[in-house]
Parts: sequence; structure tokens; C-alpha cells
Amino acid sequence: MSDHWEQVYATRDVAQRSWSEDEPTTSLSLLEVLGVTPDTSLIDVGAGESELVDHLLARGLRDLTVLDLAANALAATRARSGREVVTMVPADVTTWVSSRRFDVWHDRAVLHFLAPDLAALYARTLRRVLAPDGAVVIGVFALDGPESCSGLPVTRYGPEELTALLGDDFSVVDQRHEIHRTPWGSEQAFQWVAARRHGARAPRSSAPGTAS
Repeated sequence: MSDHWEQVYATRDVAQRSWSEDEPTTSLSLLEVLGVTPDTSLIDVGAGESELVDHLLARGLRDLTVLDLAANALAATRARSGREVVTMVPADVTTWVSSRRFDVWHDRAVLHFLAPDLAALYARTLRRVLAPDGAVVIGVFALDGPESCSGLPVTRYGPEELTALLGDDFSVVDQRHEIHRTPWGSEQAFQWVAARRHGARAPRSSAPGTAS
């Protein structure tokens, strides 16, 4: 699978990737709902060349990790951000073993590429690396979204399916149905969820980047 994504990033520029967006508006909005601050540790799973990390750096976050199968995408993100404080992890989220935990898990457009058996492994990794009082933001193709993307089949989700995948010890804070427009003008329906593990501490701030 890593070869597939290496090829995608090597042969398609930003305008040829359906998931490209000018600004990660929904991600930033949901992270704001969760009260992310500069002290928050965050992992962006399957981020590729997403510019979310740039926006979070601009908001003062200092503990950021980006995980992706495609090493060339991570290298491009490193070169663009120019910040050594960002940890780059070339790995498969379904098999990755982390030596630490994170306050927030973010995923836009990775989970829907995983078949049900791999989605279960994804959820296992999430639970292992997320802090006991951590939170998640996940965006996937909605039930009325595409049936395939980048030459691969996808699994579509509604809010109930996402909640079930997370498990009973998560409480949904926000959920949204969003229409993403590709660089060439097509529409893709996304389902988003922001959730906390039960017993999570209260947010330290109402907006990302607010000084502590």
C-alpha cells in the first residue's frame, strides 16, 4: 500500500489530488471546539502533504507528529514547514506501535480507505496512543460520499458507524456533514466527528493558539 501512495504523491500535484483543500477549515473548527492549545500534543494520521500542521504551528502548537505511509509526502511537508519540531513518522497506522501517547488524534480521509478488518486495527492503534483523557477528530466519506478514491475502494460512514468504531468510552462533542469541493469542482460528502474519552478534563482554552 505504501507504494501506491508514494506513486500518487510522485505523479500528481496538489491540483490533481481530490482531497486537496485551500485551508483545513473544518479540522481547525473542530479542534477549536475541543479547546486545543499550544500545550496540546497532536498526531495527524495519514496527513500526507496536508497544510494542517502549518496552521497549527502558526497557532503556537509545539508538539506535533505527522504519520503517513508515503515517505515522499512527509519529506515535502518537512521541507514546506521548515520546522524540526514536527516529528515525521513513515508508518502504517494499522500496525504502528508508538512509544508515547497524544492528547489529540486527527484524521482526515484515511479511515475510509480501510476495510473493516483494518479499521478495527486502526481503532486499536488509536486507543493505544490516545491519552486516557484525549480527544479525536475524524473526517471520512459520508454515506452519500464517493464509493472509491485514488483508484481504491472506500468504506463510507455515518455518525453512528463512527461512534461505534470509537467505542463506549468516547462521547461525541460535535458531528458535521460537509461537502468538500475538489480542485476541479466535484463534490464529495464527508462525515466528521469530534469526540472525547469519558472523564476528559475540561478544555484549557476556547480557541487554538491561545497562550496558556
